[in-house]
Amino acid sequence: MNTVKTAMLLAALTALFGVVGYMLGGATGMMIALGLGVVTNLFAYWNSDRLALAAHHAVEVDERTAPELVGMVRDLSHRAGLPMPRVYLINNPQPNAFATGRNPENAAVAATTGILHMLTYDELAGVMAHELAHIKNRDTLIMTVSATIAGAITTLAQFGFLFGGRGDDRPSPVAMLLTAIVAPLAAMIIQMAISRSREYDADRMGAEICGQPMALASALAKIAGGVAHIPNGDAERHPATASLFIINPLSGHGMDNLFSTHPATENRIAALQSLAQQMGAPARSGFASRPASGSPWGTAPRRGPWG
Repeated sequence: MNTVKTAMLLAALTALFGVVGYMLGGATGMMIALGLGVVTNLFAYWNSDRLALAAHHAVEVDERTAPELVGMVRDLSHRAGLPMPRVYLINNPQPNAFATGRNPENAAVAATTGILHMLTYDELAGVMAHELAHIKNRDTLIMTVSATIAGAITTLAQFGFLFGGRGDDRPSPVAMLLTAIVAPLAAMIIQMAISRSREYDADRMGAEICGQPMALASALAKIAGGVAHIPNGDAERHPATASLFIINPLSGHGMDNLFSTHPATENRIAALQSLAQQMGAPARSGFASRPASGSPWGTAPRRGPWG
């Protein structure tokens, strides 16, 4: 049922392409926009992960440049029964992370330097397990494709407002203004519907993978606090990618908060607390594969690309 719902929402995003085209150029504009929608879908299928990683200037790391992080992801991937994804770091002080890729065989996880400095090893394991859950559920393709299409709709609407039509072919200024405003909001709402339920599923499966629901709950609380005080310039410039992150990276001013692509963090934490009781998981026990030193990230020496 979730797959059917998602397919319908992705179809709605593509149809929105046609509506924007019709508003800006009539029947001809609609056909051109629908054609662009099909091309965008195909392009997004093969390239959306690269676009998302490039938008946030992510750098791939390995056992030499980020041994602890890569080792953690390898252990968690084994627990989840997944191939080892590519691992990326984003040089950004805001604590956050996301996963992307069209399938588990071509997946990647990315973490900011801010999240490495803020979270303990167990908490970061919960976050990485959450991202691996998205990969296992094949959410990454859906979320990256929807982000690409939503971004394209916004660009098309704004481009049409500035340059659409001439003379008799040009729509009324009011219609063009409404299209430029309403189309991105409609795309955002559809994106929100696609991603919100998937966050709860990924929280639950991620907690099961790492075995520590309360570590993930603690991580969510810390990330939400960090996001509220530390802006993410790349995310603000590419708001369509917000749904990829474990916590909405946008500042939350105005419409960003009203149309959030994520459930309330408090509700997610409450669900994890309930899951911890069901699992009988101790509140503070550690991730089994943590380094021998047991150090939080902030006190461990680093050999990564940014120290």
